Amino acid sequence: MEKRKIIAIDMDGVLADTDQHFLTWYERDYGVRMPYESLLGKPEYEAFPVEGAIRKMVFTPGFFRTLPVMDGAVEAVKSLMQDYNVFIVSAAMEFPNSLNEKYDWLAQHFPFISWKNIVFCGDKSIIDADYLIDDHCKNLDNFKGKPLMFHSAHNVNQNHHQRVKTWAEVLTAIKEHHHGIIEKID
Repeated sequence: MEKRKIIAIDMDGVLADTDQHFLTWYERDYGVRMPYESLLGKPEYEAFPVEGAIRKMVFTPGFFRTLPVMDGAVEAVKSLMQDYNVFIVSAAMEFPNSLNEKYDWLAQHFPFISWKNIVFCGDKSIIDADYLIDDHCKNLDNFKGKPLMFHSAHNVNQNHHQRVKTWAEVLTAIKEHHHGIIEKID
């Protein structure tokens, strides 16, 4: 019997829609509705006119706890868990509130994921899995397995990893990659 492959999944920008959350909180805090298109190709910290706005948001209690769930994420993760060992891998050390808030968020939206399958870290280079689904190239560039770059406003100009724009595309990419490996073995 084949050993189950391991999939590591980032939280912010992959399971949770941080782009939309930044836009919503920016409008709430500064009274300006910014179009999604204005974020394209810019690092998060440079995407908004008010300098320091993003930093203020990520240090505000409740920011990580109230992130919206990415469309299709819950169903896709449940589907992946049928055939793979799934781990949530999220950087949670930089912002004081994020560790507890991210844990509570996962417990609410992904209660079927065991605490044993949640990895909070600072540097994802230690992650040893077969797949990594992340929105930041800094985490994908040195990953030893198959990297999948989840589409986000900040990474639209980066094309050196396979891009997946939706959770349906994630499922297709993993299925195609996995079957490609099986066919090479046969």
